[in-house]
Amino acid sequence: MTKRSQHAVRVFAPATVANVAIGYDILGFAIDKPGDEIRARFGSTPGVSIIGVHGTKKSLPRDPEKNTATKGAIALLKHLGEEQTSIEIEIYKKMPFGSGMGSSAASAAAGVMAVNELLGCPLEKRALAPFAVLGESAADGAIHGDNVIPSLVGGMVLIRDNATFDFIKLPAPRALSVFVIYPEIEILTKDARAVLSSDVTLTQLISQTGNIAAFVASLYKSDLELMRRSLTDHVIEPQRAQLIPHFHDLQKIALESGAMNYTISGAGPSMFGFAMNSLIAENASEAIIKFLADRQINARTYISQVNTTGAYKM
Repeated sequence: MTKRSQHAVRVFAPATVANVAIGYDILGFAIDKPGDEIRARFGSTPGVSIIGVHGTKKSLPRDPEKNTATKGAIALLKHLGEEQTSIEIEIYKKMPFGSGMGSSAASAAAGVMAVNELLGCPLEKRALAPFAVLGESAADGAIHGDNVIPSLVGGMVLIRDNATFDFIKLPAPRALSVFVIYPEIEILTKDARAVLSSDVTLTQLISQTGNIAAFVASLYKSDLELMRRSLTDHVIEPQRAQLIPHFHDLQKIALESGAMNYTISGAGPSMFGFAMNSLIAENASEAIIKFLADRQINARTYISQVNTTGAYKM
């Protein structure tokens, strides 16, 4: 039995940007906000139970095996031989569903970390990744770590192999600014995956692999100009752009405002861009928000550096 250090904990896990243009299902990074909060405490009935969901009008599964915040936590308890331990979970949703910013992933990351903290941290943070990935799979049945692992450990993350949870935390240039635009429309991950073709040409493969290799090099070199040249998506963006109203107009606005790139965050509808400083990020965001408002589309913007901390105990 693990050592109990406290009776209740609160954990926050941040939003993320997945795919990062050229790294479909293998690249992701965390931003400062928004995010989700999980509160966990010991209870009296063996197993994990959900005692409250706050901050959303959408009905979430109360079956712990079907909720992203608790599915991974149950697996963690089993791994630790703590299946009979009683833990009560409260979920505080602080980001929208279907936004392309890893809402399900943030809950999954916060859920496993909260249980680990409650039990006195028997596992280091990195070792929680398999359980967090399993938790997120409750949302769409897919096993991929490009949202949930950055939300858990922070930073820019490269997933070498999703099946074995083999990942590398990459450096992120301090000067790099990120802006994320969330237009208040919903695109479900399963629908965004449904539009994708499994066929990739040899020309696309060569271009995409060249870009992702150069992007990784740009992180180690802190070479933002090389990064800018590496961020063209030849595979996913051309297929998913149709799902987001005015996407190409918005992309043009961002680039004309000085952004290094502008593309889809995760499955969308959120979009993101990198900028060489926060002023460019702010100017690009303001221009895009105005364009959308003129067309009666409400949108929110988030400006951040790459969040290197990930989930943390509050």
